Amino acid sequence: MDIAQAIREIESQVGRISPVQKFLLGTDGSVTQLLESVTGKKVVIRTLVQKIVPAGRETADNLSIAEGDPVNYRIVEIRTGDTGDVLIYAISHTPLSRLSPEFRDDLMKADIPIGRIIQQHHIEARRQLLNARVLPATEETGRIFSIARNEPVLSRQYQIIHSGKPLIFIEEQFPYNRFLDTRRVIVSTPSRIHVTLIDMNGGSGRVDGGIGISLDEPGILLEAELSPVLQVSGGDAATRERVGQLAAGVLQKIGAGGSVAITVRSSYPAHVGLGSGSQLSLAVARAISELHGRHLPVRELARLVGRGGTSGIGTAAFEYGGFIIDGGHRFGEGGEKTDFRPSSASRDVSPPPVISRHDFPEDWRILLAIPDLPPGASGGTETDIFRNHCPVPLSEVRELCHEVLMRMLPGIAGRDLELFGSSVNAVQGLGFKKVELGLQPAPVTGLLDRLRESGAAGAGLSSFGPAVYAVGDTGMTGIERAAQEFMQETGGGTTILTGARNSGARVRTE
Repeated sequence: MDIAQAIREIESQVGRISPVQKFLLGTDGSVTQLLESVTGKKVVIRTLVQKIVPAGRETADNLSIAEGDPVNYRIVEIRTGDTGDVLIYAISHTPLSRLSPEFRDDLMKADIPIGRIIQQHHIEARRQLLNARVLPATEETGRIFSIARNEPVLSRQYQIIHSGKPLIFIEEQFPYNRFLDTRRVIVSTPSRIHVTLIDMNGGSGRVDGGIGISLDEPGILLEAELSPVLQVSGGDAATRERVGQLAAGVLQKIGAGGSVAITVRSSYPAHVGLGSGSQLSLAVARAISELHGRHLPVRELARLVGRGGTSGIGTAAFEYGGFIIDGGHRFGEGGEKTDFRPSSASRDVSPPPVISRHDFPEDWRILLAIPDLPPGASGGTETDIFRNHCPVPLSEVRELCHEVLMRMLPGIAGRDLELFGSSVNAVQGLGFKKVELGLQPAPVTGLLDRLRESGAAGAGLSSFGPAVYAVGDTGMTGIERAAQEFMQETGGGTTILTGARNSGARVRTE
């Protein structure tokens, strides 16, 4: 293959890669020796899997053997000897018929680099590179490298040729954000369900208050590095424009002496009810502040980007994850707020305190169903809704508070799915959530009914929608299928089956 062309293709997908990364992708020599030269450390092998398996069709083609022939299947991590940092994840297939007994014995011994075995046995061999490409990190590779799922991973596949035949087929992988020649901050955020606002009456002297659940998927994943000028890449045009505006504002407010280049690796749509605005804003603020040596608390980041002025669920999800309740703001003369406004119109108001936070049960699943409908209320339309529909009846606020305190919270704390789900259902008809739901088109309200009829323990509208959610146990495939069928009948939509994230945003510096 043409390695120079392959590298150009990789760079077109992920951005510039470093000289060391190019060497690792294109070398025809020993990777372990190259890693020891690059890191200045002893490199060791940790074998994860070693077994004899019959060759599948793809493996047989890669090794020019018959399908079903026995091959040694080996998975190893190449690590630094002192710290144990995983540098390379490698999978190899070796046909037993082409091995001498001595070579086979050494190969089957754990933790010996293949290059060293070849050298010890004085085997004349060459490496033939087959491809070099970019892959998204899977859950498994994310765990191995301690990186976010879907973070770019660089991969190459090659054969070791001996006597004109493939002796070994190997695939090696390493994260795009390793072996860099620039410092980079990577931020991975959750999304969130906004269950409801608690008190949009204000008669108690406090207002707002929010309930929410952090989600593992979808999420925001971005990278930032120092740059002479502000640059934004990745994502769609609207996301790039938004990130550019956020970055310019943060740089000015913290008095940074330089600029940044930000790459958006993954994002999700705004104004569907899953809080992308808060997560994107806080991710940009965190990345920039860390790059410039400012280790700011999340509340300060929120003030920089004007988030959390009504509901604090977005900022709390970014900081803590899990199931969250915030305590709202002081209301009335001398208070933090004197009228009813959404967060987008409350940029001068600090995020509210978190008054309760619990891990969401890991064996409960959450189904998101997002109909193909216009985005939920935002901007002036959202502000008008708050103005026209608040205050809500005090009796409903009191009923909602009782529902949350005596049913929803005990459902979470006691891991009682039926109690929690029925409380979610009850909340849909109370206070400001009743207002939000009453403004939805028939496909949204009908979808909620379908989710409950299909067996969901509870179902609700997230924020102003159109995203709805269902909570259940591990058997959610039938509920997901029912949601998909309903949305196909009413204009289309997408589903995501996920779980809660019981930790906040993940930040890493490479």
